[in-house]
Amino acid sequence: MTCFVSHTTVDAQHAYDLSEWWKQLLGYTDLPDDPNLPEHPECMIQSPDGSHQILFLQNPDTKAVKNRLHFDLRPRERNRAEEVAWALSLGATVVEDHSDHYGPGVGWVTLADPEGNEFCILRSVAEYEATKAVSG
Repeated sequence: MTCFVSHTTVDAQHAYDLSEWWKQLLGYTDLPDDPNLPEHPECMIQSPDGSHQILFLQNPDTKAVKNRLHFDLRPRERNRAEEVAWALSLGATVVEDHSDHYGPGVGWVTLADPEGNEFCILRSVAEYEATKAVSG
């Protein structure tokens, strides 16, 4: 028998604030029967369909080194550049731009959330399919 991932846990200095930030970026919501409040040390959010959950766990430690695990995000409606601009407008910062890593427009952009946790924004499905059609 095997196991499955119940949820992804992110250590946070301010669990509620970081959960609220990621809710905006991802379009996630609080669990219907367990709303998050500012004083909560554990804040769970979930995808609109409930298939993925992220738990933000209060931890006083500051981030000191590169994440060993991170999210790779694929835009649903916008292209990569628009999604990066959206994340920056919410307070993300650019860590490194690899958008041309494998050729023009083929890579990703690494960003950091307000507490410094890295995540990457990939090309949208439409951008991926367009590049595949041209090269293939």
